[in-house]
Amino acid sequence: MPDAVSEATPFSGSAATIAISVHGPVGVLDMVVPVGATPVDVGRAYADQAGLSGIPLLQTPTGGHLRADLALGAIGVESGTVLIAATGVRRPKPADEAALRDHPAADSPQVAAVVLALAVGAAALSAWYAALSGDDWLRTVTVGLLLTCALAGSVPWGRHAHQRTAAAPALAAAAAFAAFFEPGEHLLAAVVAVCGLAAALTAAIARAMSAGRHQVLTVWIVAGCLVFGVCALSPLMKWDDRVSWALLLMLAMLGARFVPSLAVDVPDEALLDLDRLAVTAWSARDRSSGQRGRIVIPQSAMRRLVEDATLTVTASSAGILLVTLVATPLMFASATIDLDRIGARCLAFFAGGAILLAARQYRHAGARRLLRGAGLACWLWLLAFEVRDLSPTWVTWGLLTVVVLGLVSVAAAVATGRGWRSVWWSRKAEVAESMTGAFAFAATVVASGLFRALWEMTG
Repeated sequence: MPDAVSEATPFSGSAATIAISVHGPVGVLDMVVPVGATPVDVGRAYADQAGLSGIPLLQTPTGGHLRADLALGAIGVESGTVLIAATGVRRPKPADEAALRDHPAADSPQVAAVVLALAVGAAALSAWYAALSGDDWLRTVTVGLLLTCALAGSVPWGRHAHQRTAAAPALAAAAAFAAFFEPGEHLLAAVVAVCGLAAALTAAIARAMSAGRHQVLTVWIVAGCLVFGVCALSPLMKWDDRVSWALLLMLAMLGARFVPSLAVDVPDEALLDLDRLAVTAWSARDRSSGQRGRIVIPQSAMRRLVEDATLTVTASSAGILLVTLVATPLMFASATIDLDRIGARCLAFFAGGAILLAARQYRHAGARRLLRGAGLACWLWLLAFEVRDLSPTWVTWGLLTVVVLGLVSVAAAVATGRGWRSVWWSRKAEVAESMTGAFAFAATVVASGLFRALWEMTG
């Protein structure tokens, strides 16, 4: 067969191309293929041009096999390379078998995160069951296992170290809950404070041993210390526990608003040339003879800045979701007087609305979903506690009303389309967020019992 020059079938990948020669059983075929093409694509193109019934295997002139799952550019194939199209069955060499055996498995952080999230959920359920069982032996075994898992997970070495160290503080908090919770005791705020302190200490240990970046652990430390400070305030001041739950919910609402500005910390030298701004009397008189070059920020530094801010914002959003899931039902359960219950309802409604409105400002999809889940969690807990006190007739009518309003909202959103992102809607949403935040502040005074205490003192 005479030599032929042709372009292989277009492949997805880089726009750069390379020229190669493929020697096969029916002759030599010169091809111009993209760098992102795989040996299978080249073999298929050779089979089509040569009229072969099967796709040949590509090898180097020395007999080395080309991996079918890698692109030619990644293998090292350049323009002018000669490849061999073999049609027979190839048995792997002992060296190839050893390379496949020693090659590490592909990293899958998403799967590891899901598995560890399930492990944290199982740890929380086991701690809850051990605390309510009343069996001291079962509680001791559960606490020991959870502490062992927390300490083992805080070691920042091996595969999926980031996921393990992020889950270790939650395991420590579960162990603290199983160890200190007592059914019937009115010290739930103190127990939650100890859980927050345990999580913060575990995160601090993991951060001290870690040599890399640790934004998630920093969020654990800050959140654990805040929970400890707020929840320890009620037992120390001999206040009711609902003060702590109301304050936690308010802090979660404020965190959804101010976390991005705290997480995205851009150094001044990345934005301004401070040397050009530092003009004093002496520098103005003295003229420098050197030429000043442009300051260029490395792309790797900006990428690292964006990745760190993304991790911080996402971890903070997950912490806000966790706080709302825990603090909202505890606030409703502790509000037994009618006036306090009204304040708790208003706080849950307005705090949930403020978090939902704050989520629209997030461009990161994961953080936005977490904040929307936190806002909806406040409303769902409010609905659950309200449904418990209503008759079946009111529950039926309420569910029908919610379904109708949901359908109307979906229809309005589809009809409006991208109009929700316009400047006019953004201003309205900003005003609505400010109003809901102000109402949530006012409701905190009532939900915490401060308004009722002042009323009783002056009454």
